[in-house]
Amino acid sequence: MKVDELRVLEADELGVRLRGARRELYELRFKHAVGQLENSSQISKVRHDIARIMTVLRERDFGIQPIAEPEPAAAAVAVQEAPPPEETPKPRRSRKAKTEESE
Repeated sequence: MKVDELRVLEADELGVRLRGARRELYELRFKHAVGQLENSSQISKVRHDIARIMTVLRERDFGIQPIAEPEPAAAAVAVQEAPPPEETPKPRRSRKAKTEESE
């Protein structure tokens, strides 16, 4: 399940998915405790899904909208206008200075 797929869903559908994921996590934990769980990585996958759903719900509470990607032509122009970053050389240490300090 991807975040983009979740963002297009309505709040009630997200609530249904959240309840389903929590139920699935409960069942996986129970199976793990009993020793019937074959793939324990399923627990972390379901936990991540729950976190994704909760993140989308909180984004909606705060009114946060995902940033729209700029058009490819505008992005190319913006890259051309930006000057390349200047690299400053690191200062060199001399070994002589270290040996004089230690003496």
